[in-house]
Amino acid sequence: MRSFRIEIPQSQLDDLKLRIANTRWPDEMPGVGWDRGVPLGYLKELADYWQSRYDWRAAEARLNEFPQFITEIDGTNVHFMHIRSPEPDALPLIMTHGWPGTVAEFLEVIEPMTNPVKHGGDAADAFHLVIPSIPGYAFSGPTGQVGWDTGRVASAWKELMGRLGYDRYAVQGGDWGTPISLRLGLADPEHVAGIHLNMCVAFPPPDPAAMAGLGQADLARLEFTGRFMQDGTGWQRIQSTRPQTLSYALTDSPVGQLAWIAEKYKEWTDSAKVPEDAVSRDHILTAVSIYWLTATAGSSAQLYYESSHMDADFVRTWAGPWPLTMPVGVASFPKDAVRPVRRFAEQIMPTLTHWSEFERGGHFAALEQPKLLVDDIRTFARSLSR
Repeated sequence: MRSFRIEIPQSQLDDLKLRIANTRWPDEMPGVGWDRGVPLGYLKELADYWQSRYDWRAAEARLNEFPQFITEIDGTNVHFMHIRSPEPDALPLIMTHGWPGTVAEFLEVIEPMTNPVKHGGDAADAFHLVIPSIPGYAFSGPTGQVGWDTGRVASAWKELMGRLGYDRYAVQGGDWGTPISLRLGLADPEHVAGIHLNMCVAFPPPDPAAMAGLGQADLARLEFTGRFMQDGTGWQRIQSTRPQTLSYALTDSPVGQLAWIAEKYKEWTDSAKVPEDAVSRDHILTAVSIYWLTATAGSSAQLYYESSHMDADFVRTWAGPWPLTMPVGVASFPKDAVRPVRRFAEQIMPTLTHWSEFERGGHFAALEQPKLLVDDIRTFARSLSR
């Protein structure tokens, strides 16, 4: 393992600003708002802010406040943050982001989780945090290899936690972090104490009788998820089938990359009119900048292709049941891309022991509702045998 600092050359930042200034803008259908994608006026204003007022160096410095490392696992470089708690008996916890997430989305939860006493909490709730970038994403860089599906990532996480000397640890994730965390539980049952998820996909079984007795709240959750599956999965189909073709546009046009990601902060968050209703503008631009500056739009999309074409276990992921031996906890936020029904989640994850539903928040829980997420992880962790 070797220490790592983020140090983007100034020439790359200058090139980014020049490219934004030279954007060739499309036209737009009148009066359609967000229905057909990101509105032209909104994106122009956001791109102007990115070019003229956003401070990457401040974001870079904030990220570099925390210890970061690079290590080679299974032929590829893996970047990760490793923040040890001042409490020696803290529970190790590995947290996995998704797409279009990065390690930056966990910045607001790191200090409360590693040093709860400083933030008015109990020392018994402390965690040693390991926060890796998924292979192919950001500072874990292009893998240069096929076959990096969710199972292979889980195996890499098992190796990483072993190298760090953690013989008992908990696992947390959302988005891609969900199947990766579940599969880590399968790959390392001797050492994984529990799995906490802030995204759970639980579809009804094919038998219509499974719907009997569902209340209005659960039916509304299914309707919400159904609308997403019908209208909100275009990005997934492209990244799952033609990631290389998409990569040319997103790697060459910063405004294209901006639109591709900003749309998700609007659609998957607890926002009203614009993404900034839920997540700060600077954070959105930090996430976009990380993908742009590391040129990993294409390599991050490869996980979709691998996991839908080559990963037979992933295809059956949501059919279940998962043969897990450790407890699973779920925190469900109302404006996430999908909304699970507990009855169906229990069929997929028979070891489900903890279930929380919140009245606010969405897909990027660590950004939108960091306190709610931290409190829920703590509550779940207290239930694990020490």
